[in-house]
Amino acid sequence: MFEYVPTEYARIFFIVCLVALAVIALICLIRAILGPRFTDRIMAINMIGTKTLLMVCVLAVLLEESYLVDVAIVYALLSFLAVVVLSKLVITRYRVKKERQQKDETEQLGRENPEKEETDND
Repeated sequence: MFEYVPTEYARIFFIVCLVALAVIALICLIRAILGPRFTDRIMAINMIGTKTLLMVCVLAVLLEESYLVDVAIVYALLSFLAVVVLSKLVITRYRVKKERQQKDETEQLGRENPEKEETDND
């Protein structure tokens, strides 16, 4: 079977890739902290998960350890499930907020027009 043995230049390239991915993950972390909306934070967390997955795969090639690919697959599944759960949370939160606003609007309309209710009852 084909076995890859990285040369010195390939090792340097992989290390540079790892550093670049780490810097990008830190930028995404800043975005997750400062994001004005909850959806921005979810996207940043998803990107951090993807960058971590890429780093594990690069480490698998660099260290010549095949079990790290299995770890990367499990991490990808967990990251996907986390994004799905957080998206469900955002959707539920949005629906509750929208229902609450509609309820408040109907209550305000009822308070503004009490005379119409009295005339309708007569």
